[in-house]
Amino acid sequence: MNIKKSLAAVALTALLAAGLSACSAGGSEIVAGSAVNVGWNQDFYSANGQTSNGNATANNNILYMANSSFNYYDDKQTLIKNEQFGKYELVSQDPLTVKYTINEGVKWSDGAAVDASDMLLSWAANSCLFNNVSPEYDAEGNISNQAALDAGVFFDSVSCGTDLASVTKTPEISDNGRSLTLIYDEPKVDWELDFAVGVAAHVTTMNAFKADGLTAEDAKAKFIKAVQDKDLATLAPIAKFWSSGYDVQNYGDVDPSVFVSDGAYVISDLVKGDHVTLTANKDYNWGPKPQIETVTVRTIEDPLASVTALANGEVDAISPQATADIMTALKAEEAKGITTLATSDATYEHIDLTLNNKGPFDPATYGGDAEKAKSVRLAFLKTIPRQDIITKLIQPINPDAKLNDSQTALPGSPNYDSIAAANGSADYAAVDIDGAKQLLADAGVTGKVTVKFLFGCGNTRRQNEFALIQASAAEAGFDVLNKCDDNWGSLLGSGTYDATVFGWQSTSTAVTGSKATFITDGGNNFTGYSNADVDAAYASLSKEFDAAKQLELLTTVEQKVWADGYGVTVFQFPGVTAFNSKKIEGITPAPLAPMFFWNFWNWKQLGGQVNG
Repeated sequence: MNIKKSLAAVALTALLAAGLSACSAGGSEIVAGSAVNVGWNQDFYSANGQTSNGNATANNNILYMANSSFNYYDDKQTLIKNEQFGKYELVSQDPLTVKYTINEGVKWSDGAAVDASDMLLSWAANSCLFNNVSPEYDAEGNISNQAALDAGVFFDSVSCGTDLASVTKTPEISDNGRSLTLIYDEPKVDWELDFAVGVAAHVTTMNAFKADGLTAEDAKAKFIKAVQDKDLATLAPIAKFWSSGYDVQNYGDVDPSVFVSDGAYVISDLVKGDHVTLTANKDYNWGPKPQIETVTVRTIEDPLASVTALANGEVDAISPQATADIMTALKAEEAKGITTLATSDATYEHIDLTLNNKGPFDPATYGGDAEKAKSVRLAFLKTIPRQDIITKLIQPINPDAKLNDSQTALPGSPNYDSIAAANGSADYAAVDIDGAKQLLADAGVTGKVTVKFLFGCGNTRRQNEFALIQASAAEAGFDVLNKCDDNWGSLLGSGTYDATVFGWQSTSTAVTGSKATFITDGGNNFTGYSNADVDAAYASLSKEFDAAKQLELLTTVEQKVWADGYGVTVFQFPGVTAFNSKKIEGITPAPLAPMFFWNFWNWKQLGGQVNG
């Protein structure tokens, strides 16, 4: 699964059948003056969802409406090709060769053509092949080698180490600059889900060399030449801007020269802690066409507050974190036309431990004694009240909720039962305080073990989970400290905490979607976890087309991950989407990200002007 982190929480599985041509054209015309408001629980904070910082649901929901892609998923998890935007074709299986072509007339909102330069940037950034430096952190989580980063090439991509790294030959540009051909060094089972355009090459290069006053075409040429010549001195500032230049710094000051769009909407307004507004792209005709002129996504972190906003007409649709109180509150508003749809999200809650911050779970704390550090990790994991969390926090919403016992497959997926039965998760089905104490004693660890625990402060369910974990772990001698932070997403991988709870949200059905989380130095690897057997299993999985062998390899991964004390999974998210049926229609939840945003082109305003 491709994975994205989510505040409501924030990847899984087999090569899809051939994609279909876009089957839902959306509305035929924008309705002048139409506007809808929807609620989300976190601010939009980056216009580059491919970076390790920007890879979050709060960003990618917005970018889904503002950017185009070669394909997307519907609510049945069917992959749909958007051939109005462009096409991709399997040129050869040996070597695996894929050609991507963007249609003539597709352009960025500043008028520049979307073309091979943009695709080349996506390859260069997400393959990470040009990286010759990476960030290092001090004890406070601040970057300690900034000068080296500024001078070197570092594309901070969430995809580092994944399949695009196997395209080691510089891709060929053809068809008057509209096509890019990728030649893989080896077969890749998930090649169809491997590539997206991302941010604009000309914008990135123009801002990296702002003093040069480059035109869009000059910027494209400069970037292409730097890649083809492997000119690291030129690529260094480009990588720096790609990695952080699209992060939102000054809310309310939308720079149209940076926030360009090649999709149905353009970001037109930002107010921190309040909203992001998207306005219909007047030139857009290369994909499903929306009917709504203005979409405002309002930030409402508190789930009950989002229900109140929906009932009061401040927003027209929400997808809050589901709790018993939320379901009760929504039911009470049915007379106002509030429709509630309960679903199962492709998102799972998990608790991860940090292995490389000189904290209680890092071998460096014990003079490099890896076994001692592992014993401390396993002891802590034995104290986590997984079933108590399910019983007290999840079953009141979904009485059938059960533990999620897999790191790579969701309950109900084809591989789940086999993996869960063999991966060792049964050792953590119930709290084992005596077992935890024995592990610590055998390792020679005495006294209180301090654990700094990170989660989102404003998330009520996470607050409750933390309280349950803190109380249980204390019985075995762990002093679990509340280190909640509403900017938790940007802290992942910083080394400022020892344990964290959040969710991984599936964005695709890729077999190797969890690879970036568990391989050494993977783009989603925020824990410092490294196991050569896991790396080897994923290397084999990437080119394995046999379903039985895929299962065998994923089971190997899971056995290693659980045995190493990486962390534990807890539950699959119960999902809820609610909307005012008197004001909006066309809302259809989907299990994969971007959930109810997936068919925004079918949204239709009802009952006159919506509050805006």
